[in-house]
Amino acid sequence: MSVALDLRLKRANKVYHEGEVLAGVVVITSKEAVQHQGISLTMEGLVNLQLSSKSVGVFEAFYNSVKPIQLISSNIEVAKPGKVPGGKTEIPFEFPLQAKGNKMLYETYHGVFVNIQYTLRCDMRRPLLAKDLSKTCEFMLHCQPQKSKVQPTPVDFTITPETLQNVKERTSLPKFMIRGHLDATNCVITQPLTGELVVESSEVAIKSIELQLVRVETCGCAEGYARDATEIQNIQIAEGDVCHGLPIPIYMVFPRLFTCPTLETTNFKVEFEVNVVIVLHDDHLITENFPLKLCRV
Repeated sequence: MSVALDLRLKRANKVYHEGEVLAGVVVITSKEAVQHQGISLTMEGLVNLQLSSKSVGVFEAFYNSVKPIQLISSNIEVAKPGKVPGGKTEIPFEFPLQAKGNKMLYETYHGVFVNIQYTLRCDMRRPLLAKDLSKTCEFMLHCQPQKSKVQPTPVDFTITPETLQNVKERTSLPKFMIRGHLDATNCVITQPLTGELVVESSEVAIKSIELQLVRVETCGCAEGYARDATEIQNIQIAEGDVCHGLPIPIYMVFPRLFTCPTLETTNFKVEFEVNVVIVLHDDHLITENFPLKLCRV
């Protein structure tokens, strides 16, 4: 006898805000009546912190602060033990999205060392030999938009051999000059990062110009912090030896789930940076780094 359990949320895009109500239906489909020992729903919001392999041995004290942080948790009984008739049965439910105690609900974010995830799980307990059924679905939480206007902070940059840091032998570097600007480093997360770049001169042919979006995740406690930067996405904006003096547009859309408004709490931080990477034909890599502040308006 096959029984299917499903969760359907009222909102197709599954995006909610703190203070709203998460509503939907539990759908049970079966050919004949099903005996069960109770159907329950659990909603949970967790921050999972993980240590990168390089910092595991360094901070023994970390093990206490790496426990998952529970932001929200509630459980309701949808149906008492009994029978569900054959066919399709829909049981409606509602959960208020309120944080536990004095905690805040952070925005959904999928990172490498920091994960903020909200899930809804339905469990149907079955008698004796029948297997218990369970269904989980994830929903997204967006933080409340900030009221104040975002001041775009444009940034102009010029890259020459003299402006580079951590260079081993400056004399062996080819001569080049690259100018450009980013329209804002205070970015609205729903709008693209824009700007332009001009190669004024370069002794060596250019192989490629790329934009790299980086997440900087910091986990820690009073004893110390582990800060890890990892790539989210890499977009090539120019291929080959581009014309000198030609403005090349910079345009990058922030991916959903993998970015969130810049977040700073006592146990962890999530920040973002963008790198403009120029690869020369002799495989020299020139990188210019810009910290970004993301927000939702």
